[in-house]
Amino acid sequence: MLAKLTFLGAARNVTGSCYLLESQDTRVLIDCGMYQERKHQGRNWQPFPFDPQSIDAVFLTHAHLDHCGLLPKLVREGYKGKIYCTQATAEIAQIILLDAAKLQEEDAIFKAERHKREGRCGRFPEIPLYTVEDAEAVEPHFSAVEYLSCVGINGNVEGCYYEAGHVLGAATISINIQQDGKNHRVIFSGDIGEPDRPIINDPAIFDEAEYIVIESTYGDRIHEEHESIDIQKQLRDCINRTVIARGNIIIPSFALERSQELLYHLNELFLRKEIPPLTVFLDSPMAIRITKVFKHNADLFDKEMMQRLRQGNSCFSFENLRMVQNVEESKAINNVKESSIIIAGSGMVTGGRVKHHIVNNIRRAASTILFVGYQAKGTPGRILLDGAKKIRLLGQIHPVKAHIEKIDGFSAHADRDGLLTWLSDIRVPPRCVFVTHGEGKAANSFANVLNERTGWTTKVPRYKDTVELV
Repeated sequence: MLAKLTFLGAARNVTGSCYLLESQDTRVLIDCGMYQERKHQGRNWQPFPFDPQSIDAVFLTHAHLDHCGLLPKLVREGYKGKIYCTQATAEIAQIILLDAAKLQEEDAIFKAERHKREGRCGRFPEIPLYTVEDAEAVEPHFSAVEYLSCVGINGNVEGCYYEAGHVLGAATISINIQQDGKNHRVIFSGDIGEPDRPIINDPAIFDEAEYIVIESTYGDRIHEEHESIDIQKQLRDCINRTVIARGNIIIPSFALERSQELLYHLNELFLRKEIPPLTVFLDSPMAIRITKVFKHNADLFDKEMMQRLRQGNSCFSFENLRMVQNVEESKAINNVKESSIIIAGSGMVTGGRVKHHIVNNIRRAASTILFVGYQAKGTPGRILLDGAKKIRLLGQIHPVKAHIEKIDGFSAHADRDGLLTWLSDIRVPPRCVFVTHGEGKAANSFANVLNERTGWTTKVPRYKDTVELV
């Protein structure tokens, strides 16, 4: 047997990414993410199905919470080793983890008080999953790896990092296992981006692997046309309609990549004077901090973005952009009479300041709530997109009067054809392609399409499935 691979997350769902790879006397984790779908959140509280002290290394693909969100719990419960990732991922992950910890501490207090008033108990403990102190303890474990570089573990396992084209610093990780004088390759795709996206480089491609673990977030569909000009047209039309109606545009947005890409497209529209010079509030301290990381990691930008920077045309500092740092400034946005664009987290409306902005606008038919990212089942964002007439936010039921819209072209994930293209350079059929990080329908659909088109063996693992790699 070459190795054992256990699927401890992102199996027939899109969050909680975590894989345990065991080879000889070496045990490594690829990602250690948090579950964000409501029906699976209880897994965050369960003990790890392994001893954290027995893990030799963690290979982290990128800094989204569903890939790194349980690292503070892992360290608190005894993990002593390094967390390997790119420098940008290390910087961004620390920002995201600290923010998540702070929100959890605040949310625990808020829920405890609310449940006491209502005379009931919640579904989860009224304590934070982890604290700010737990999140801070993760930082010394980060160890930076450059793209096209490798890290060896115990002489028989090596993790190599390649551009994933998903978010700044995101990587696809090739695990090389040495056995009997031979090298065996297992590729973990992480989240794969699409080529020709603004700001970051295209994903790397591969020509061989014995096993592949591939995401399938959009494995059952093809994105609508999403050339930058088309995205900007949809964004322009939505903004102009809402401004004419004298409403606000509320955009729930992920702090990493999506917020920065939004600023890019808005800046383009302002420069061409296709939308009025209304104020854009970036009401996310985390997004603001991450934007600073973008600024000093400009060497990771694509050629087009580098050219814009040389011309002095930065999308991170246009004239009518307002960076909102504290709660008082956030609350003051409610007093603005003119139409404005409010970008705030979280992207799936599972927490953060965006909930308050939605509550303040959801009863206004003139306002628009615009989604620009994937909404997992069970999240408030998905409930709104599915056409709910009312929704529970901040402990109260609110009727939905605002316009609910979505622009699909912003996706940082490859669609079905993009995933197939990413695999198309593989010369020799892999022993197996494991399809993960997609809801059951999407994962099964992509596995079937891939099998039909290539004849490759595909599997859609379930939570805690273990397979032997031979």
